[in-house]
Amino acid sequence: MVLEALILWVALAVDRAAGDPPNRLHPTAWLGQFIGWWGVSGRFAPGWERLYGTVCCLCSIFFFAVPFYLVSHLFPTFFYVVAGACLLSLTVGWRSLEEHVAAVERGLAAGGGRNEVQMLVSRSTATLTDEEVRSAAYESMAENLTDAIIGPLFWFTLAGLPGAAVFRAANTMDAMLGYCDHRRYIGWFSARLDDVLCYLPARFAGFCLILWFLPFGRAGAAWRCMRRDAHLRPGYNGGITMALVAGGTGTAFVKPGVYIIGDKEQSLSEGGPAIVSAVRGATVIAALICTVAFIALGSLVPILL
Repeated sequence: MVLEALILWVALAVDRAAGDPPNRLHPTAWLGQFIGWWGVSGRFAPGWERLYGTVCCLCSIFFFAVPFYLVSHLFPTFFYVVAGACLLSLTVGWRSLEEHVAAVERGLAAGGGRNEVQMLVSRSTATLTDEEVRSAAYESMAENLTDAIIGPLFWFTLAGLPGAAVFRAANTMDAMLGYCDHRRYIGWFSARLDDVLCYLPARFAGFCLILWFLPFGRAGAAWRCMRRDAHLRPGYNGGITMALVAGGTGTAFVKPGVYIIGDKEQSLSEGGPAIVSAVRGATVIAALICTVAFIALGSLVPILL
């Protein structure tokens, strides 16, 4: 279990140092191309399309997870640590998430930002105000604390490299197909599976955020905002971290005509750095908790055996 703890920290260091590789070298980008090939709606009647989407989802997860399984079960120790850290880092999008938000801020400073934020959200951005553009960017960062960072770490701790791979594959399919539009049948299973796999990580991420806000005296505000506003964001999971981040930093996330999460004690141009810090802090706290879990399990297994 000590090796797994080492892999976790090396993976985070690799992600911080190098970020995502180019798409032509990124397995998740390859997965996205494969999903784009089979994930075309309208080929079948709704019932058959739902079945087709389910089978293709499971097959995609299997093929994506196989290399992770082989590395974790067949590689000798040194190569397992090196290859395992590299593979785990590919399921984490910590640095890329910050880079996307920074690109939006640079775009806004230059009089744009709408095209940059379109990389993060699916909503129309052409008519958004600067504050609404920032909201789209920072709420995406808050939501993706679970999807892009803590979710893979959580499932790696629980189920090893294959667990992280399954989570990343399901989350990618949900991001591409899990919408209530023409994709509602073909993406039905992907969306439900992502809900299930994100359920515990979202709450773990929320716990880590509360711990981060505690020494700043903002844990209570974060908790109250979560209790009041988390349900405003559709779905079982995304609203938890969004509301906690908004409440803990005293900002508000606004999707025009859909929701307002948080109380605007300060603008997002003022509170943006605190949101980035909260995501970083929660990530480090989550990694520390996972490390303790690995060490505890490593001590417990010989006793049980």
